[in-house]
Amino acid sequence: MSAESVKVHVLLARAGCGSRRVLEDAIRDGRVRINGEVATIGARVRPGVDRVEFDGLEIATEEQREYWLLNKPRGVVSSVVDPEGRPTVRSLVATTSRVYPVGRLDVDSEGLLILTNDGPLTYQLTHPRFHVPKEYLVWVDRPVPRRLGRELREGVEVDGELLRASSVGTVGPRLVRIVLTEGRNRQIRRMVGAVGLSVERLVRVRIGPLVDPHLPPGVARRLEPRELARLRRAIGAASLSAHGATGVAGSDDA
Repeated sequence: MSAESVKVHVLLARAGCGSRRVLEDAIRDGRVRINGEVATIGARVRPGVDRVEFDGLEIATEEQREYWLLNKPRGVVSSVVDPEGRPTVRSLVATTSRVYPVGRLDVDSEGLLILTNDGPLTYQLTHPRFHVPKEYLVWVDRPVPRRLGRELREGVEVDGELLRASSVGTVGPRLVRIVLTEGRNRQIRRMVGAVGLSVERLVRVRIGPLVDPHLPPGVARRLEPRELARLRRAIGAASLSAHGATGVAGSDDA
């Protein structure tokens, strides 16, 4: 671990957080912290020694970054700690690094979840302007009506919020496949409830190009370099196709 210091905006630029001008503006706005203290222009940090945060996300150097894929079981909370003492996704990842879940899955939901200490990647995967698709299998409490796909694609209004699915397909009498490109609070459960159905089981089976049907529940593994490369390409392609889209990053809580 090198103790040679660099200017904080240099470290952030190397981590892919933005251009020098953007980062210096962010520092002036108080969005950057070094070891818990608000950073100043020209401040220096020691990569691998000092803790640097940008918009609340810890920034790791390239050598420190870790990428994990977890098959989250039902009943596990998508957080690092839980005040109620429930098991968390962080407890299922075999690392001492500060990795965080990218978005979240509801405590009763299951399936694929990325954990990483790569702040820029976390931003890209959770901000709606990048439109990275996530695919879910959803079991409902009664036979799927024919109108379901059309209604969810056109959008349903719930509590003043218009919720849409990117695509919907019927897999079985009570099983549907839903793809989302936005991550709003409990989105699938709220959409399905708005059309008179109830979710009995919900499993995320894909994040962008990432799938792993053989990963057992409760098990996490490191992403392979080729998987990470494909994920980055998918983020870039989704961003280009959705150029000009706006929105507020959602919780990605299905």
